[in-house]
Amino acid sequence: MNSPSTSSPFTWAPLRWANALSRIAVWAGGALTLASVFLISFDVLARKFFGFNTGGADELSSYAFAISTTWSLAFATLQRANVRVDVLYQTLPLRVSAILDWISLVALGVFMTYLTWYAMDVVTASWIQKSAANTTMATPLWIPQGLWFIGLVWMCIVLALMLVRASTAIITGDIEAVKNLCGVRSAQEEADEEAASGERLVNAERQKGIA
Repeated sequence: MNSPSTSSPFTWAPLRWANALSRIAVWAGGALTLASVFLISFDVLARKFFGFNTGGADELSSYAFAISTTWSLAFATLQRANVRVDVLYQTLPLRVSAILDWISLVALGVFMTYLTWYAMDVVTASWIQKSAANTTMATPLWIPQGLWFIGLVWMCIVLALMLVRASTAIITGDIEAVKNLCGVRSAQEEADEEAASGERLVNAERQKGIA
């Protein structure tokens, strides 16, 4: 994350809370992914050495992957971790590139709104029709679909907050705030983040040595 400044998007309380909640969501998604890895590993070992399987490991891991993906979207967007092609972007005037950043945020918001609306139809249909997976577990599909849908809804909420902040910054001429919120991460920012991460690791090792 960028160092705090007057133009930092996270000085605005709603975005600060959104970032905190998104961090919790991404950790939860990571925990689901790790749990699915352990489950599949156990299933493979049990089948090879003991001749039985847990049943449903593949199904549960697919649910975990889908859920963890949508739960991570908001945090990735807030951290500007999405892949972007910036060959021409870097050559543009600062104000023009900031406007393009805002337009890209609007486009992402429109796409996510459409996707979330479609997902709501899917979850609603599964609930009404009492659809179940065609597997031995016969999982009611609205359960994993609902958890997947929650991640999409949260992404839309975060994008709405980002658009409010970015639009306000555009109107007031705070170009730096727009860049910090939805611009392409610079090489310097990535280098600073790597340096900070390395410093945390060194400090952790020192604390272990002291203990």
